[in-house]
Amino acid sequence: MKKVSLRSCDSYKYEEVKSQFKKLLQDLGGLEKYVKKNSTVFIKLNLVAKKLPEEMATTHPMILKIMAEQLLELGCRVIVGDSPGGPYTKSSLKGVYKACGIEKVCEELNIELNYDTSEIKVENTHGKILKYMTVIKPIVEVDHVINICKLKTHAMATFTGGIKNLFGVIPGVKKAEYHFKMPEVKDFTEALVDICAFVSPALTIMDGVVGMEGEGPTAGVPRKIGMLLASPSPYAIDIIACKLINLDPLKVPTVQRCVERNLIEKDFSDVCLLGEELENKVIKDFKIPSNKSISFLRGKVPKNIEIFINKKLAGKPVINYKECVKCGVCSRVCPPKVIDMNENGPNINLDNCIRCFCCHELCPKKAVDLKRPFIFRFL
Repeated sequence: MKKVSLRSCDSYKYEEVKSQFKKLLQDLGGLEKYVKKNSTVFIKLNLVAKKLPEEMATTHPMILKIMAEQLLELGCRVIVGDSPGGPYTKSSLKGVYKACGIEKVCEELNIELNYDTSEIKVENTHGKILKYMTVIKPIVEVDHVINICKLKTHAMATFTGGIKNLFGVIPGVKKAEYHFKMPEVKDFTEALVDICAFVSPALTIMDGVVGMEGEGPTAGVPRKIGMLLASPSPYAIDIIACKLINLDPLKVPTVQRCVERNLIEKDFSDVCLLGEELENKVIKDFKIPSNKSISFLRGKVPKNIEIFINKKLAGKPVINYKECVKCGVCSRVCPPKVIDMNENGPNINLDNCIRCFCCHELCPKKAVDLKRPFIFRFL
C-alpha cells in the first residue's frame, strides 16, 4: 500500500506548521524510516520563478524551515535548491532564492543553498521515452532527495504536484527543449513520469496550506486549502491532492500515465490515507483550468488533419499589452522561438506556437492570457 498522510494546517505560523508537520511524519512511521542519520539530503523545492511567498506560486519558506530542522536533528547535511524556468546560472538562482524567501531561511539555519549549475547526462533505466536525460548534477550526488511541492493547477498539465515538481531537476533552458520536442501533453507527461521515476524521492511533502487555482502554475489565484500532505510515493500524494480539490485524478495526464504503467491502480485501491479523513476537507468549487490538449481525434483521422484541428481547438497565448512591461522574458523562454520583441512589445507567431505555455507560466507580470475558442469551451 502507498501511504499518504493528510493533516490540517490553517496558517504558515511556525508553531502550527511544526506541530502538524510532526504528525505527518509520525503517521508515516517517522522521518528516520526514509532518511538515514548523518546522510546528505537535497531538498527540491518548487521555485518556478522569482515570486514572493505571498503570491503562493512557490514552496512557502516556512515549510522548508520545518523540514530542514527535522533533518538537522538527524545530523543530516542539507542542500536546498531547484532549477527554475529560464537561465540556470548562479545570478539567476540567487535572485529566485532571495525573492521566494528561501535565502533567509537557509542563512538562519546555516544550511546550503545550491549554486552548483553543472549538469550531467544520466541513463534512466525506468524511462519509457527518456532513456537518457540531462539533470542538475547535485541531484545525483546526494543520499536522499526530498521533494517539496506546491498544490496548484497547471495550464498545460491540469495539475502540478509531486510528479510535476521534479521537472525542476532538468537544468534551466533545457526544459524548453523538452517542451519543443514533446509538444503533445501525452508525450510531455510521459516524460514527467520518467523523470520522477529516475529521481525517486525518499519523501514528497505537499504545501497545501494556501495553493493556487485557475490558470496556474504562476498566473492563477491563491486559494486557501488549509492542508499539508506527505507520502513516500509522489504518485499517491497526487491522487489525494486531486481529490482534495474535487478534481477527478483520472483527468490529470500525469495520473493517466501512472495508471498505464501500473504505478497506481486505476481504482486507487493501493492508496492508503492516514491522518485525517478526506471527506469533509474537499473544496468543491476549486477552479480547474481546461485541458489545452484535444486528443479525442487520435487514431480516427489522418495525423496531419488531427494536428491541424487540435491546433485550431487548443488554447492560445495572447499578450495583455496593458499589463506588459516589454521585459522580453516570454521571448527568451519560448522553446520554438516564435515570440519576437518590437517597439509595441511581444508578437507571437501562433502558426508555429507549440502551446507549451512557457510564456504564460514565466511572465513576471501575468501579462500573457490563455484564450480558448468558443467551440473548445462548448466541447
